[in-house]
Amino acid sequence: MEQSVVLVKPDGLQRGLIGEIISRFERKGLKLVAIKMVNLDDEVLDQWYGHHKEKPFFPKLKGFMMQTPIIAMVWEGLDSIDTIRKLVGVTKGREAEGGSVRGDFAMSMSNNLIHASDSPESASKEKGLLFTDEEVFEYVSALDMLVYSEEERE
Repeated sequence: MEQSVVLVKPDGLQRGLIGEIISRFERKGLKLVAIKMVNLDDEVLDQWYGHHKEKPFFPKLKGFMMQTPIIAMVWEGLDSIDTIRKLVGVTKGREAEGGSVRGDFAMSMSNNLIHASDSPESASKEKGLLFTDEEVFEYVSALDMLVYSEEERE
């Protein structure tokens, strides 16, 4: 099973959307294997957003992500990265599809509530920045038999 990292950003925390966001992933059939509230520091943000480091908006992005704690999660499922990105919606909230988190709740490009890993490589990197091995759990979910066919579970 594939894993993806999801962050509820400071605007999602302030707007009280944590439960709504989690419930959408649960209703889809994804399995939560790690969750915590954490303050992101300069070191983590420099690694997380390293590809934006030289861009003029980088200091404001870091400031935004440090306003409040964030909710960090790891979700697991078949094709979880692509599935979660569809549930999240495109980056610019006002252009995101209705029914997606951003399409239903966001208007901004940067204040867009949520982050989701975009590849297995970034998911692995992001998970390593925020979670220890002991904080990511392996368990059998009774719902797997209802969510996936027998062939998909093998």
